[in-house]
Amino acid sequence: MSVIDEVNREKSKVIVGQEKVISRIVTCLFSDGHILIVGVPGLAKTLMANVIAHMLDLNFSRIQFTPDLMPADITGFDMVEEDTDTGKKRLVFQRGPIFTNMLLSDEINRASPKTQSALLEAMQERKVTVFGRTYKLDDPFFVMATQNPLEQEGTYPLPEAQLDRFMMQVIVDYPSFEEEIKICKEDADISNISPIISKKDFFKIKEEIKKVFVPDKLVEYIVRIVRSTRPSDSTIKLVNEFVEWGAGPRVTQHLLKSSVSFAYLNGYNTLQKEHIDEILIDSLRHRIILNYSAKLENVSIEQVIQEIVKHVSNHI
Repeated sequence: MSVIDEVNREKSKVIVGQEKVISRIVTCLFSDGHILIVGVPGLAKTLMANVIAHMLDLNFSRIQFTPDLMPADITGFDMVEEDTDTGKKRLVFQRGPIFTNMLLSDEINRASPKTQSALLEAMQERKVTVFGRTYKLDDPFFVMATQNPLEQEGTYPLPEAQLDRFMMQVIVDYPSFEEEIKICKEDADISNISPIISKKDFFKIKEEIKKVFVPDKLVEYIVRIVRSTRPSDSTIKLVNEFVEWGAGPRVTQHLLKSSVSFAYLNGYNTLQKEHIDEILIDSLRHRIILNYSAKLENVSIEQVIQEIVKHVSNHI
């Protein structure tokens, strides 16, 4: 049984459905990436993060982002402490909730840009600097950020450069009719979840992922896909008409790394084109900026990506 299958089997004790979202979270986690989850309240986003942390035996923290949240509330701060024996005072660093393995950043777009930057810098550098002193974050360090697409008043949308730090952006859909009946009947109890992968095994799996065979033609396929999102490099009509800016080179690295992890976690030792295509939309949707004409013509990013895949697939 593959790692993804094991995870979905265990999570089914508490969470109904959402297999696709779970697979994307686990893939980013094993790829040293971070994920942005977009969905309305009540779709078990917080529960998913907590369940995965339990299953993988990882430390878990949650931050509810609000407009008055300060960077120090995330990273930590120096506190004056008095030595009971000598009476001398000293500064002691109090670690913030960012010092964990899995951090749920709830409604990240509600915090000010300054606070967002503190988190996003830590995501990239895997360390925080407080008053000139640098502290390394735990390994693994994974951020699952959430956004509510409905309420935009009083929010600070993430700039494109910061969105690019996320390996994937996943849209959480409503459950089906049958799933919602099951949700009504069951009471989610996280104590039912058992660890299925120890921290030691987690790092072993990451080493095994590096052994997955990647054909050169699939590396070229990924590069062609990403380059085709850029109007300056693309010959695709839909891209030239409706795309303002395409994806940058970081996407090429992220897409290859996550595709390899996705292949291994689903039980494959060789990367296949289907593995890349499966996660393409989630990897690209937050990295392509459409122009005003696209809004007028009701053209979606998903339509553009699908056209790119169709075009590039015909030329490999």
